[in-house]
Amino acid sequence: MKIKYLLLIPCLLFVSQAAFSQNTFNIIFNANDRDQECKACIHAFRQKPKEVRYSIKRENDDLYFEINDKNWFNSVFKNVGDGLAVDVVSKDRYACQVQSIDNYQIKGLLLEPVYAEALKRGLTINTENIFRVKVGKIPKKLLKHDLEYNILFLGNKNLCRYYVTYDLDYYSWDLLDMGMYLDFLTYGTKQIRASAKEGYAIRNKTLKFVIPFKKNKASYSQADIKPIYDSLRITDFDIKSLNIKAYSSIEGISKRNVELQEQRANSIVAALQTFQKPTIKTVVSASENWVEFFNDIDGTPYENLKTLTKNDVRKKIAGTVSREMEYLLKNHRKAVVELELEKKEKNIGKSANTLLTEFNRAITENKVDQAKTIQNSIFEKIKSNETTPAILQKMDIPKQAKYAKLINKNAAYKYMLNERQALIVYNELLDLEKLAPNDKEIKYNIAAIEIILWRHKAIDIDESELVKNINALKKHGIHRSLISRMMANFHIVIAEKLMKNRDFDNKDKSVDYVNKRYKKFPLSDYDYLSLAQFFSIYGNSNLAVKLLERKARTIDIDEDLLFYYLNLTLIDESLTNDPNYRTIMLNAINMNKTRFCKLFNAVENGGVTFQLLDNEYLRNTYCENCND
Repeated sequence: MKIKYLLLIPCLLFVSQAAFSQNTFNIIFNANDRDQECKACIHAFRQKPKEVRYSIKRENDDLYFEINDKNWFNSVFKNVGDGLAVDVVSKDRYACQVQSIDNYQIKGLLLEPVYAEALKRGLTINTENIFRVKVGKIPKKLLKHDLEYNILFLGNKNLCRYYVTYDLDYYSWDLLDMGMYLDFLTYGTKQIRASAKEGYAIRNKTLKFVIPFKKNKASYSQADIKPIYDSLRITDFDIKSLNIKAYSSIEGISKRNVELQEQRANSIVAALQTFQKPTIKTVVSASENWVEFFNDIDGTPYENLKTLTKNDVRKKIAGTVSREMEYLLKNHRKAVVELELEKKEKNIGKSANTLLTEFNRAITENKVDQAKTIQNSIFEKIKSNETTPAILQKMDIPKQAKYAKLINKNAAYKYMLNERQALIVYNELLDLEKLAPNDKEIKYNIAAIEIILWRHKAIDIDESELVKNINALKKHGIHRSLISRMMANFHIVIAEKLMKNRDFDNKDKSVDYVNKRYKKFPLSDYDYLSLAQFFSIYGNSNLAVKLLERKARTIDIDEDLLFYYLNLTLIDESLTNDPNYRTIMLNAINMNKTRFCKLFNAVENGGVTFQLLDNEYLRNTYCENCND
């Protein structure tokens, strides 16, 4: 069941009389003794376990209050005057043609309150241990509108709490990805969103390049594309897929800008296809580079343009001004090219069973290099689902030092295909270490899996010994950035343990260690997510925002990570009112306008909440870009 995060909107201290033009059913809004009258209600909320979840659910025209904890329910609705009422809010309130939004306590149509006796009498339970009670009916005049349902919690008929339901996406997270050594350090494909397809696949090697373009030209300089050519010449890979994000500078006619970028992207595709016979799967997108435009005018005489609409910016910079700004605009015409590579197949056409026979024969004949090549081909067959991982058990590799790298690869690959094999693979690697005690790749793989098993309480470890082993990897030739990553993971696990033990001071020390250490190694998009979630969960949301803010303003950020940042920040007015936040929103609009606009749908229609549009800054951006 999707989690609803309920966040308190502070009660207004003063309410215009216009708010009472509708029936307020004798609810007391601004009593002088409100703190005393709401004392029991406030206490119940302070004592609310974090696991308690509640919301308003609609069935046809009936509204139900649902909650997963009956004991807390009874503590809130204890006295005769304790109850709840529903404020039915229509999205029409936020229509872009409406000049200003009334800042009233009640945003929509207030339904008659339901008090403690009726709430308890009507409470039922379903098979999922969710308790529910009917609390109102949607008026006929609103049935065809986009609606949301805010909750008023009442104590002695006083308004004590007013809640809006924010439907924030759930994002999974994990330790920083340490990868596993096969022929080289290899990583798995991990999805950011929980709704993404489950499973674990081996990530192909990727290369990323930026190719600049001259004004009004669709061709590129051979010198600019030479690094791509050179990289492909020295590798034993084919291009499996190509993702090109082409950007134009923002001056000129929008339609022409996008057409020009599409031509530029297609010229790159045509050039790279000449390198190989297999057809390259390509994804091409084109947009105007508003993100870097707003980033680059910071601190310049053109900084005031950040407050204008996009159409007004075009008018302001037309002609002479755009020529004066060319020193900035020339940097915005580019293509970000990401190539996904796969090993050139040296055993094309051979079945998995044939490869298995040839592998075992190569081992028997002591042809280790040949066996290594065949092993990689078998891995490719597994990756493409032409055979199952069970074939790994049929590869007959003697337990001898000269075959240690082959055994290590098989074990590591088995783990990467199925993390549930971690303990089995860990024991296999410990046995292998006895054959090759100084092999850096085996030692690295052992340390990586050990941290994961320790985190999941699958093994007991001596923490000081683990730290010693991690730091000892340096003398075996493991790069210090990889060691820093492992030590960051060590402290992530330590922080989890300290948090559960309520040792908050030492927990904060581990969080601080991670915050300082992550700057010493590169981060994948999944790593960014994991760190941001780690900081947020352990009481340091400011560190999460700081971690992602700069990246959220870059054009090559992963789409899911950018929308996670929005998920983290949209409900925080102190962040959304920052002028730089518009740049981040425009970045999201460029990447996926439909997904961005959907954030402002009603909760029932997959949005976070359309009540975000109470924020004038968000509303202006929404109306400029989503009001088609």
